[in-house]
Amino acid sequence: MSAAEVVVHRDADLLAAATAARLITRIADVQAEQGSASVVLTGGGTGIAILEQVRHSPARDAIDWAKLDLYWGDERFLPAADDERNEKQAREALLDHVPLDPARVHPMAPADGEFGADPDAAADAYARLLAGSASDGWVPVFDITLLGLGGEGHTASVFPDSPAVHERERSVIAVRDSPKPPPTRVSLTLPAIRRSAEVWLVTGGAAKADAVALAVAGAPEAQLPVAGARGARRTLWLLDEAAAAALPRTRP
Repeated sequence: MSAAEVVVHRDADLLAAATAARLITRIADVQAEQGSASVVLTGGGTGIAILEQVRHSPARDAIDWAKLDLYWGDERFLPAADDERNEKQAREALLDHVPLDPARVHPMAPADGEFGADPDAAADAYARLLAGSASDGWVPVFDITLLGLGGEGHTASVFPDSPAVHERERSVIAVRDSPKPPPTRVSLTLPAIRRSAEVWLVTGGAAKADAVALAVAGAPEAQLPVAGARGARRTLWLLDEAAAAALPRTRP
């Protein structure tokens, strides 16, 4: 696994804008190298702000949108029309405004979808979808996985000392009794996340500073799941100054 790289921006607005510019460039580069690209999306305020910045960027059409596969790192297991769904927020921020191939957009099932209110069935279906796109029948090598984190150290919907953080066999799991509402979710596991070529951990705010510092220092993932979110080739922390406040001052 790769070592952590850290880039710090002045504030949350600049963080979102700079990450969007970086994302456009990296997707275009990957497509130039291999013809298509795959990105795992994240929700939350920063994740959606990045997508909005991509939408409004004059460089957005450097991406060949028809040759982009989109996945989600986790999802709130709610009805499809619920405003808290990561998928709905992402579509409103960007996806509905660019010429994506609908067959290459891969949301997790909602609570009123084909699996009804069964998050385990939804998780199993997403695992099968991933396996069908993987050369080894498990998880594809995602080009870029975007992730946020909580102040207690969760990422995706993998929370400290939860069954999810100890999962080693499955790529996607149902999460119940989440300490952060809503209580029921579907999430990639850490081993699945680590199949990514690059993992970008993007967050801002002083409430995240201690978790950032502990994760960058290599805290145990059972206690701080975000410490286990690493890319095979690159692990990039993209922070604002508040989120980076507890890092050693010598770090760029």
